[in-house]
Amino acid sequence: MIPAPKPAAATDLRFQVPAWAKRSAFAGSEAEAAFLCGAALLALDRVVRADPPWAGVWRQRQALKCAAVAVRMSGRREAEAELRDAWVLRRAGDDAGPSGNIYGAWKRLGRPRLELRDDVLKDLAASLGLPWTEGLDGLADRVAEAKQQTVSAPHAMASVLADVGAVGPDYEILGWWIADLVLRDLCGWPVALPLAMGQRYSAQFRAEKGAPRPAPGSPEFLRGLCLALVDGVADALRLAAELDRRSAHLLAVAPKLRAKGAGEALDLLLGDDAVPGSLTTPRLSRFASRRLFDRLLALDAVRELSGRSNFRVFGL
Repeated sequence: MIPAPKPAAATDLRFQVPAWAKRSAFAGSEAEAAFLCGAALLALDRVVRADPPWAGVWRQRQALKCAAVAVRMSGRREAEAELRDAWVLRRAGDDAGPSGNIYGAWKRLGRPRLELRDDVLKDLAASLGLPWTEGLDGLADRVAEAKQQTVSAPHAMASVLADVGAVGPDYEILGWWIADLVLRDLCGWPVALPLAMGQRYSAQFRAEKGAPRPAPGSPEFLRGLCLALVDGVADALRLAAELDRRSAHLLAVAPKLRAKGAGEALDLLLGDDAVPGSLTTPRLSRFASRRLFDRLLALDAVRELSGRSNFRVFGL
């Protein structure tokens, strides 16, 4: 007897950008591109506001993606796995290095109640390896003004990117970091979702034949930014759907865990990109954490992210 085919898994509409909103090839004007971007941001807004239990790891995985692009923009070569190692395996008090500090800056975006003040900007610029210059004086006030001049997040983001980019080519990376705070504020979210930087090398910013690549402040940049955000939202929602499935399985196997500190480890797995296999907490020794992660691996509830047999790193 020929077995009946298994029914296809139903698509979870919570994590879908409307198909028509992804028709970027047909968006010939800024207005059309902004319309598609609005539809995508609405889909994202619903997930962000739901505040799922895996929201922390979602933001941090997005931060890792954005940081890898930022590192590339800064002229360095570290990829996501190398950035993760630089951050997770460093000892307390160690400097994560130039690329690791860039990653730390994007991880910082996921903090609640983060305000854009002059002291925050100066600390951020230092993390990105950028000297403070006169062109950055009063930047926090200019960002606030840009948000007041429009209700459109992409328009305000493009304005800020043009402002910061005018300071100098090296400073564009700072503008992309600020852009996600602008998106957070104009969408009314309590915490930012790292998103924009991950699209800096998107096909939506590809140069037309014989023309320079659209840069902040150029006539084609706003249209490209709107369509790049559509792509970024679609990618973020695909990641959200994956994390939703994985977290459901992790929480389902939680009652099978006997370690006293298992709850702390699960909270870390749901709240961050990666957890070292040598984790220690007040209730979990290094030996106990190794046993716990081995048990979670056997239950297919976590993944080992480094590919190594020693100095292992685990994540959802």
